[in-house]
Amino acid sequence: MNDGNIKRGHQIYWLFVIPFIAVLFAPLFNYKEPSLGGIPFFYWYQLAWIPVSVFITYFIYRREG
Repeated sequence: MNDGNIKRGHQIYWLFVIPFIAVLFAPLFNYKEPSLGGIPFFYWYQLAWIPVSVFITYFIYRREG
């Protein structure tokens, strides 16, 4: 194994922290407004992170494979 690949791999895994932090701290999104289609911000903010997390996971998978 090449040490350059190991270091690069560890750095890219830090992208997993972004959705974790974004959903972990509820004061960031604990609001009713703005609502989207009648759904309060609190709920659609969390649901919006699902496809973003999938994209991040796919991106890391493609970079590593």
